[in-house]
Amino acid sequence: MVNKRSYKMIPRLSGFVLAAAVLLCSLSATPVMGEEKPALQALVVTTKDWSSVDATLRLYERKDAKSAWISVGEMIPAVVGRTGLAWGRGIHPDPPAGGPQKREGDGKAPAGIFKLGLSFGYAPAEEVPWIGLPYRQMKESSKCVDDSGSLFYNRLLEEGSVRRDWNSVEDMRRSDGQYRLGIVIEHNTNPVAPRGGSCIFFHIWAKPSKGTAGCTAVSATDMEKTLRRLGPGENSILIQLPQAEYERMRTPWGLP
Repeated sequence: MVNKRSYKMIPRLSGFVLAAAVLLCSLSATPVMGEEKPALQALVVTTKDWSSVDATLRLYERKDAKSAWISVGEMIPAVVGRTGLAWGRGIHPDPPAGGPQKREGDGKAPAGIFKLGLSFGYAPAEEVPWIGLPYRQMKESSKCVDDSGSLFYNRLLEEGSVRRDWNSVEDMRRSDGQYRLGIVIEHNTNPVAPRGGSCIFFHIWAKPSKGTAGCTAVSATDMEKTLRRLGPGENSILIQLPQAEYERMRTPWGLP
């Protein structure tokens, strides 16, 4: 059944200490103060290097925090930002030295570890009962604010629900169908950093090998397959890194 609870895209939380705690909670056996559940599902996206657009995606699952990660299904072709990857703001501790830093408008998808949040699409909730994540229908009024000068920067909202203070937003009901199905990638949320990058999603690609404005994308068929697999109680995460960084951080970050 679809979880219809209300969803706020941008919680206002503290910085590095919380990020490290949540990472340990998400990937290790012991939750922090009982507030978080360990991640049981992980989408792992890797690229050849920082500037590559083409990527591969694998879904990993485990039964509990003490179990080994198991690869589920086949490897899926994906694309990232049109200029590659850059370190983002997620639930990973401070990244090692080296590599670019994600900024608004740089055409890069965020690298690191991120919670997967709200799923979304064009259909009413009752027409997509097979989506396990919390779901929200995107309408003509649905926007994501990408103006870093706005109080609502990096927020998904309905136009008219708040007093407008932005000069630019992203339409969530796109005519090209790329947001017909998608998931919010919780990048730059704890807290929101001005110009740190906004409106980052996992969505349907335009075509193979065509980079995005900063999101991660797969084919419509693979998007549906992935959504059918992800569940609401698994505290799903995205791990997204260039291959060399993935190998370097596999042990210290406890990656699959």
